[in-house]
Amino acid sequence: MPFPGHSPDPDPFPEKEELMRIHPAALPQPEEAVDFDQFLRDNRIRVNYSLNMVLWVCILAGPAIALGILGGAFKRTSYSACVIISAVMLVMAGGNLLILKKKPHDFIPGILALAGTDLLLGYMYVSHISLRLTFFLVPLLSLLFCNRKIYIGSCLFNYLVMGFSIWLEAFHYSELRTDFNTQMEGFINIFAGCTIEALVMFAAGFALGKAISSYYRRMINQYVKTQDDHAMMKEQLEILDSMAEIYDFVNLIDFGESTEMSLREETLHKIVIEKGQDHTHMVQGLREQIAPDMLDAFWQFTNITTVPDRLVNRRSIAGEFISTKTGWFRAQYIRVKGDMNRKPEMVIYTIQNINADKQKEEHLIHISLTDEMTGLFNRRCFEEDAAEIQTAGIGKDLALISADLNGLKTVNDNLGHIAGDELIKGAADCLLAAVGAAGKVYRVGGDEFMAIVRTGDCDALVRGILEKAAAWKGAMVDSISISVGCASHAENPGLSLEELEKLADKRMYDEKARHYSQSGMDRRRPR
Repeated sequence: MPFPGHSPDPDPFPEKEELMRIHPAALPQPEEAVDFDQFLRDNRIRVNYSLNMVLWVCILAGPAIALGILGGAFKRTSYSACVIISAVMLVMAGGNLLILKKKPHDFIPGILALAGTDLLLGYMYVSHISLRLTFFLVPLLSLLFCNRKIYIGSCLFNYLVMGFSIWLEAFHYSELRTDFNTQMEGFINIFAGCTIEALVMFAAGFALGKAISSYYRRMINQYVKTQDDHAMMKEQLEILDSMAEIYDFVNLIDFGESTEMSLREETLHKIVIEKGQDHTHMVQGLREQIAPDMLDAFWQFTNITTVPDRLVNRRSIAGEFISTKTGWFRAQYIRVKGDMNRKPEMVIYTIQNINADKQKEEHLIHISLTDEMTGLFNRRCFEEDAAEIQTAGIGKDLALISADLNGLKTVNDNLGHIAGDELIKGAADCLLAAVGAAGKVYRVGGDEFMAIVRTGDCDALVRGILEKAAAWKGAMVDSISISVGCASHAENPGLSLEELEKLADKRMYDEKARHYSQSGMDRRRPR
């Protein structure tokens, strides 16, 4: 829904990152976040299958060696060794695959694959196929598991296989070397060198494994954090999206970029807030609709140059105003992103129609402050108004009127309470008609009334009440008699509001006594 005064840029909001920040529909669905242990478990499957593939590839070692024999590279190796290598590796690869299908997450398939590779190299070594460097590379494959125990175990097993293979071949090398007198001397010489190389490779692999694990851990933790942030952002954006359905207008204001954007539109557009501009385009479009007596307050509340300071350490600020078109509405600024100093960088500006709520509120207030029978204000309202006058000051033209029905008990006893209620309503009508816009009339008791008026002629007002009473005629009662007393601040400037009330009551009771005396009745009730 476009808002008043909205003049969007012709180009839609282009930045994907920003679009994701404010519109949930544009967010990609995140994958299920995993922790480091879950990552290692999943990684173990891939490593196990990769090592199984190595075993299958090792089957080709037999034909490759056979070609070497045919070409004269391996003169002391037989074709039978080639057959044995391919056959054994075929069995190991197939058996490893069966175990892998049953336990894809287990360490066993990978450990067996590494052990099989070590045994293959050992057999090739004793078959006079010298591939010593490959011995040292096998443990490095175990680093793929990112498990220190697996790596150390792999190194130890590799070292044992290598040592046993060297021992088996030590006799042959001692015969070829004139500087070796015994098989043991040849073994120690070769094994010592291999041990040094093994230690160097172990240390290098240990450091490499530690670095890889640390890297993966940081990467996974960052991934999890990113996914958590993503989920939190998505949740917040879904809330903002739902807000757009609740409020009449929802405007995103980015103070960092000096832009605004309506979230109620199908296509999101940025609108640049020019330098020196103190109100958004939405607010400017609403200006003509604000009730004149509230325009200054609305303009001050919506000044965006002061919003950041007013929202420091606060979640939101709100104000209620009247539109000449729709009635009461609530304007609100909600902080959605702030800097390190808790100063907002991005806020949501919303407008919500609350006219129905205001009407209900005013109705409830009216009920709580009015008398159900007569429609006049009640004693509670009188006391609240009196307290407000005491605080604000009485004023020179203020006057209090005290009025009381005469003969209500007689009417109730002879004609019934319905007739008595008619008399009470008649007195209320007379008072309202006489006071009019000059003040407010209250029913403060059964047949007791008060009025707070602004008048320069208290006596004229009393005469008006008596004239209205003299002209009144009801359906069950022919006439009405009201005793009235008035006390003005102009005549008694030294009296407080409470003292003026007492004076008005006294004058009313004096009139009541005179009425009963003249009528020959003595039905005065003490106050």
